[in-house]
Amino acid sequence: MKKTTSSTAILVLSLLLLTSPLPAADKNPLPEELPVPGLVTLIDLGAATCIPCKMMAPILEELKKEYEGKAAVVFIDLRYHKEMAGKYQVRAIPTQILFDQNGNEVGRHEGFLPKEAIVNAFEQLGVRK
Repeated sequence: MKKTTSSTAILVLSLLLLTSPLPAADKNPLPEELPVPGLVTLIDLGAATCIPCKMMAPILEELKKEYEGKAAVVFIDLRYHKEMAGKYQVRAIPTQILFDQNGNEVGRHEGFLPKEAIVNAFEQLGVRK
């Protein structure tokens, strides 16, 4: 069962990436270094065309403003940065990966993630608004 689920997720991700129009890569610029050095970093990998990703977008924007200078919140649109799917071993979108301030992965989630869960994760890593 797990192999079928994994294969289906990869197929769905591939179809989303291959069937989406590809505007210029500068539509989704990335920080020079990920995770952001010295900051707790949340990386959300998805595509602006997927429904759960669209639901996450306003949450990520709020968090980016609320935690500016205290934590990094980065959205990577895999339509523009396909290589990141392999680099971060993405099986489904959206995928959120949480890194501590030393750049160690400390958490991973697939699918929609409520704001409260992200705030709790930041707090567990000592990040306050």
